[in-house]
Amino acid sequence: MSAVIPGTSLALHPDRFPDPADDLPADRDAGRAVLAGGCFWCVEAVYDALDGVDSVVSGYIGGDADTATYEAVCGGHTGHAEAVEVRYDPRKVRFGELLKLFFSVAHDPTQKDRQGNDRGPQYRSAIFPVDDDQERVARAYIEQLENAGAFTAPIVTTLESGHVFFPAEDYHQDFARRNPRQPYIQHVAKPKLDKLHAAFPDMLKD
Repeated sequence: MSAVIPGTSLALHPDRFPDPADDLPADRDAGRAVLAGGCFWCVEAVYDALDGVDSVVSGYIGGDADTATYEAVCGGHTGHAEAVEVRYDPRKVRFGELLKLFFSVAHDPTQKDRQGNDRGPQYRSAIFPVDDDQERVARAYIEQLENAGAFTAPIVTTLESGHVFFPAEDYHQDFARRNPRQPYIQHVAKPKLDKLHAAFPDMLKD
């Protein structure tokens, strides 16, 4: 992971980003989302700050169990992406809101197989729906953002169903919170958190 601020193709400021026109009601929301947007340290930090989020686990998804290790995934040939598993209370935060933050704050969805200087398919932009409802909502939101011209470049986020999520090694969990002065966290995660606090203060934990 390189200590370089990722570029961005964002056209709309996060607080003017459209809400999903199609979302899940609480009684049909699984309360679990798996999202990949580059370095999992940074994506984890964004979602861990949200009210209604019970836990965020960094891990790997897209490949086999025997290659779900940091050393293997860093090689870029396992099929895995660095991702986070977010467990949340759908009565407090909705799947559509998680998607809105995924696209507007957590990463740049126009960068294919990379985020800034982090390069390779393990850093791809991807949503791993846990059910058909999530896939439908995510697909519709991507189309909505494209039609709204939310970005100055095409969205390259993939929807990848049917994969198992594997938690990463313990030292990756809560990394940003435990290492706030680490250079990568300062240069990449902190700007995302600053954007989150500025644009969506009402969504944050006390």
